[in-house]
Amino acid sequence: MALRFGCERACMTSLAGLLILDCSRVLAGPYCAQILGDLGATVIKLEAPSGDETRQWGPPFVEGESTYFWAANRNKRSITLDVSQAAGQQIFMQLAARSAVLLDNYKVGTLERWGLDDEALWQHNPKLVHTTISAYGSAGPRATAPGYDLLLQAFGGLMSITGEPEGAPMKTGVALVDVLTGLYAAIATLAAVRHADATGQGQRVACALLDAAVAALVNVGTAFLATGTAPQRWGNAHATIVPYQLFQASDAPLLLAVGNDGQWRRCCAVLEHPAWANDPRFSTNPDRVAHRAALVAEIAVVLAQHSAASWLERFAAAGVPAAPVNTLPALFADPQTQHQQLQLPIEHSTAGSINLLGFPYKLSHTPAAITAPPPLLGEHTDAILSELGYTTADIARLHAEGIV
Repeated sequence: MALRFGCERACMTSLAGLLILDCSRVLAGPYCAQILGDLGATVIKLEAPSGDETRQWGPPFVEGESTYFWAANRNKRSITLDVSQAAGQQIFMQLAARSAVLLDNYKVGTLERWGLDDEALWQHNPKLVHTTISAYGSAGPRATAPGYDLLLQAFGGLMSITGEPEGAPMKTGVALVDVLTGLYAAIATLAAVRHADATGQGQRVACALLDAAVAALVNVGTAFLATGTAPQRWGNAHATIVPYQLFQASDAPLLLAVGNDGQWRRCCAVLEHPAWANDPRFSTNPDRVAHRAALVAEIAVVLAQHSAASWLERFAAAGVPAAPVNTLPALFADPQTQHQQLQLPIEHSTAGSINLLGFPYKLSHTPAAITAPPPLLGEHTDAILSELGYTTADIARLHAEGIV
C-alpha cells in the first residue's frame, strides 16, 4: 500500500516521489532530511515515544514547542515508535521497505542488535539507500564514543584555529559541524539514490561528524599537510590576505575584505592614501601579508575618523568589498535579505503563524517550498499506521502496549 504523504505536493519539485524515513535526532541528520524535504521528498520522522531531545532544548519555546526543533524539522510528519520492541521493529521494516532512503544516527551497532542490519533491510528493499551519521565513524578506536557538535569542533581541529591569537580556542556561534555533516549527507544520499535508480542497487552512505570537521579545514588543513606547520589563530583577520578583517570605525565595527590588488588600489583611494598602492611594503598581497602589523595599524587610524555607515557607502561606490557586522534584527530588516526571501511564514499546528529560515538555493523550475510545519510529537502516527494497513483496533492496541 502506498503511503499518502507527498502525493499532494505539486509534481514540479525536484525530489517528488522520493520517500525518506528519517530516524535521526538532534541536528545533523534532521537537517539533512529537511533539505531533502524542502526539495520535494516526502519525509516521515520516526521518533522514540520520548521524542527527539531537541524538542526540550530551550528556551525559547513558543506554545510549548522548541524553536531549536523547528530549525531542522519542517516538511516532515512525525510517527512515534519503540523500535526496541518486536512489534516496533515490524513497523520499522514496513516503512523501510517502502522508502528510498533510511536516515539514522543511532549508536553504532543499534540496528544490528535489533536485527535490522543492512542485509536484512536490503532483502525487503534492494534499492534502499541507508544513510547513517555517527560522531567518529562506524569503526576504529573512537567509534562508540559519544559525540556532539561542540566535541567535534574541538577534536576536529576547528576550535584550535578559531578565536583571538592570544585568547582561548573558540567554537562557532552555531553548531557548524552538525550543519556541514547534514549538507554532506544530503549530497552523498542523492548520489546514492541516483545510483539506485540506475542500477536497482542500494548502498550504505556513512557520514561522520569528524570527517565533516576535517573536510571543513579546507585551505588551512591543506596548508598544514603541505608544510607540517601548525596554523595559528587569527581572530577576525586572515592568515594569507591583508587587509581582510574587522576594523573599528568611529561608532561601530565594519568588515573590510580586500581580495586582490585591484581592490586594494581602489581601497587606497577611498582611504585617501593613494600612495599606499605603490608603497613597496603594501603594493601586492604578499607584501601586505609581510607587513601586516604596520598596514593594519595605519588603516585602523584612518577608519576610526568616520562612521561605519559613511565608510560602507564609500567602499560600495568604489567596488571595495566591505560589510557591516549585522545583528540578527539588522540582518532580517535588510532589503537584500528580504529580497532573497530568507525568512518564510508557515502556519504551525499550535503556535499559529511562525517564520522559518528561507532556502539557501533557488531553483528556477523546481523551487524548494515549505509545505508543512515542524510536526508535533507523534502528530501523524495514527494516519501513517492506517496508510500501512493497520486497523483502528490495531492502532489502539499499539498505543496500549506502548509501541507507539
